[in-house]
This record gives sequence, C-alpha cells and structure tokens, in this order.
Amino acid sequence: MVVIESIDKMIEWSQNERTKGNKIAFVPTMGYFHRGHLALMEMASHLGDKVVVSIFVNPTQFGPNEDLDKYPRDLKRDIDLAKSVGVDCIFFPNSKYMYPEGFQTWIEVEGVSKGLCGDKRPGHFRGVATVVLKLFNIVQPHVAVFGQKDFQQLKVIERMVQDLNLPVKIKSHPVVREKDGLAMSSRNTYLSSDERKSALCLFKALELAKKLHQTGIKNAKEIKKEMEKLIHSTPNTRIDYIFIGDSTTLKETEDCPSGTLIALAVWVGNTRLIDNTIL
Repeated sequence: MVVIESIDKMIEWSQNERTKGNKIAFVPTMGYFHRGHLALMEMASHLGDKVVVSIFVNPTQFGPNEDLDKYPRDLKRDIDLAKSVGVDCIFFPNSKYMYPEGFQTWIEVEGVSKGLCGDKRPGHFRGVATVVLKLFNIVQPHVAVFGQKDFQQLKVIERMVQDLNLPVKIKSHPVVREKDGLAMSSRNTYLSSDERKSALCLFKALELAKKLHQTGIKNAKEIKKEMEKLIHSTPNTRIDYIFIGDSTTLKETEDCPSGTLIALAVWVGNTRLIDNTIL
C-alpha cells in the first residue's frame, strides 16, 4: 500500500492505474477509522481492481463553533487498519494544498441540501460538495462508496454527480452499527460512559418508529411525537431535529408510506449524533 500526500502524485498514480486498465474504487473519509469505514473499503474492493481511501479532515464543512480542532486523528492507526482490508493507496493531502491562498470556487447543490443537517449546519454541504468534487478530480475513480448513515450527504453527492455528468458511479453501504444498535461514528469517542448509554436513544427512537409503522400508524406527526417522548426521557439529550419524509427529494410528508425516510440528529452531552432508517 502506498501513502500519497501530493495532489500531483495522486493524479499520476491514478492515471497510471487507469492506463493499465484497472478500475479504481474510492472511499473518501475524514479518518479515525472504525468498522463502518472498513466495511466501505471492503465493499470498494469488490467494485474495483484498486482501492483508494482519502483521509482529509475537510475544514470547509465545519462551522465556526464545531469540532474541527478536536476531531479525532491517528494516521498510523488508520494506515494499519486500511492495510488490514487490502487498501492499495491512501491519499492524505494537506489543507494548504487543497485550499491554496486565493481559493474562491464553491459547489452549491440546492434542494436536497436544504432541511435536516443543511439547515442546522449552514455551509456544511457546500464544503462537502466542493471537497468531494475536488477529490473526484484528483483520484479519478470509476466508482465511489459512501455510507448511508450520512444520508443527506449521500443524496447531495448523488445529485451533484448526476447534475454535473461526472463519470463516477456512486454506491452506498447500509449503516454499520455496534452490537447494541448505536450507529458507528468517529464522534462516538467523545462520549462518556453515561452518555454512551444515552446515545442509544437514537436507535431506540428509530426502532419505535418502525414498530408504530408496522402496527398501522402512518401519520408522521404522531410518530414524531412518540419519538420525541422517548428521547426527552433519556438523560443528557437534546433533539436537534427529527425528519420524516421522502427519501429521494428529502421533503417532509404528512403520511409515511413504505420507503419513507426517518432521520434525526440528537445532542448527547456536547456531542451531536445522527442516524436514520427507511420504513
């Protein structure tokens, strides 16, 4: 496995692999790998001949009061984990080269970037779309793999690829969970032992919504009310949003037919966690 920091060398590596006829599968990450990241890499290995993983804590998707400075980082650990699942190349660029002095070009994906995290984190998806497009241009993948835990991000990337006619196929991987149901996230490392227990309220609320739906309750407000009760009864929690709506357009709906997306963001202590499910 090779580790590349230079943008020019990454482009050269990818062009060489393409010349050889190899299909490049790409997994963009911010590092500090957990089993969810490794599942994306394993999926990528079945989709391409060469797997490239980027590690870049993208500053432009963090707000001024968010956790950019304390976001967990451990490059040596990440390299070892990537090797263990057969990754061929890690791209580890420096922020000053990704966003050089005078940088002024941004990608705005309208529609699906509104609501949910888009409203709660202004500018977040502009940063996400911009860095992903830059990474696609540098790595030149045939296919890229994203996790469904960041469902709105997945929809933003899919829309960008479709609208800009990018020559890359987007594949998604289901949410990877701990044994007790907590969605895997690098931010879980922020949680104290008590907060870790409280964090299960996201999964429990989603499971409650599915049970209510299965018993014939289709009204979104009714389902949301019961989810709110469960989360409010859990210590150290504060609801950021609960969304119930169309999984393609990300527009809220009053009824909940099969295929409806339920997504939520909850503050557990000082840590903001997200999760989702499809009814």
